Amino acid sequence: MLAVLIDPDKSDESRLDNLVFHPDFNQIDFLFVGGSLVTDGNMKTCIAGLKKRTDKPLIIFPGSPNQIDENADAILLLSLISGRNPDLLIGRHVESAYKLKRSGLELLSTGYILVDGGRTTTVSYISGTTPIPNDKPGIAAATALAGTQLGQQLIYLDCGSGASNHASPKLIAAVKNEIDVPVIVGGGIKTAKDAQRVWDAGADIVVVGNKLEDDPVFLGELVEAKMAFVEG
Repeated sequence: MLAVLIDPDKSDESRLDNLVFHPDFNQIDFLFVGGSLVTDGNMKTCIAGLKKRTDKPLIIFPGSPNQIDENADAILLLSLISGRNPDLLIGRHVESAYKLKRSGLELLSTGYILVDGGRTTTVSYISGTTPIPNDKPGIAAATALAGTQLGQQLIYLDCGSGASNHASPKLIAAVKNEIDVPVIVGGGIKTAKDAQRVWDAGADIVVVGNKLEDDPVFLGELVEAKMAFVEG
């Protein structure tokens, strides 16, 4: 499957139109909305704008409790299990618990694992955590397995926005081999071949964001790769 991550701080009306009215938009399975530095106002505006344009599943990718918006369909309830920052393991979840209960959003418990993508990204800086090295698939696999043993429904391997590289096929395969829940992979996917390698390694959902903001043609290339993978 294919998901597009939308940064509300970079998504005005024309950018949303360019995405939703793209000829290959129907091949997108999910829309993720959020990021590490999103303001509350921009989040609400972006979600409202998307809801006016499409009925695609709209899932919040939260950077803080301020990004909870009941107008979305669901939220990735992220726990940063690759780091040791207690605020992102449980602290913000406690802070958000009642707001989430009242929101009516579908809660998708997600083990969030940062992987080193070759450069310091916003999410690693803001979270104050060290990503798992890309050449340590065993650590990533054990971390993902622990997450699922704690009851997490999804595992998200992320190199972060603007990463130089995506999670290695070897690391993705090691994680997929140990768990029975869907694996989401994002960050550093800049070409259709990158996406193909990630799907081949075992990812259930590929997430793209930055590259698509700069190059709308990339969506057509991704969709072509997705269809080739499904048919093959």
